Amino acid sequence: MSRLAALQGGRLVLASHNPGKLREFRQLLAPLEVTLRGAGELDLPEPEETGTSFAGNARIKALAAARASGLPALADDSGLAAYGLDGAPGIHSARWAGPEKDFAAAMRRLREELVTRFGGFERADRRAAFVCALCLAWPDGELREFEGRVEGEIVWPPRGEGGFGYDPVFVPEGESRSFAEMQPAEKDALSHRARAVAALLAAAEADPPGS
Repeated sequence: MSRLAALQGGRLVLASHNPGKLREFRQLLAPLEVTLRGAGELDLPEPEETGTSFAGNARIKALAAARASGLPALADDSGLAAYGLDGAPGIHSARWAGPEKDFAAAMRRLREELVTRFGGFERADRRAAFVCALCLAWPDGELREFEGRVEGEIVWPPRGEGGFGYDPVFVPEGESRSFAEMQPAEKDALSHRARAVAALLAAAEADPPGS
């Protein structure tokens, strides 16, 4: 049986200390019936994210969690890429919120930087994408990597009370509601993480036994 197929019903670590992200991944990974534990629950250290891309940072986090826990570990590095800001905040999406994880401040900064560059929010290039790079790592260093992306636009003021991070200011293409205005199941059907996890689940299903 392949390692991907062997995840079914097993134990998996999510290399994140974010409770919201842990809840979301538990829902997304439900088809695998895994027991998913967060790095925070296991008191695993957070590695320094020195990658220059979403994929690079996901790789660093997954490998660190797998080696520290002795279990397969899944990490995502995701963020908001605003086209009008040359892809910022990008890999610095969480850092914009500061050590206090103040995403209200991060969203204000996003708006202010668009206003500064374009002379007004309505005149700004408000196109954006949420990007998610997933890395699944085993303690011996084996890796599998996946990506998901959803296009949309930045809106202001923030809308909705659900979700987390930049969800209140992002409206995906084809929708009039922000991610934060959607029910969790609705967001799961559209989100960048959902698309990356769908790629992982498809690979697990397609992996032949013994591969």
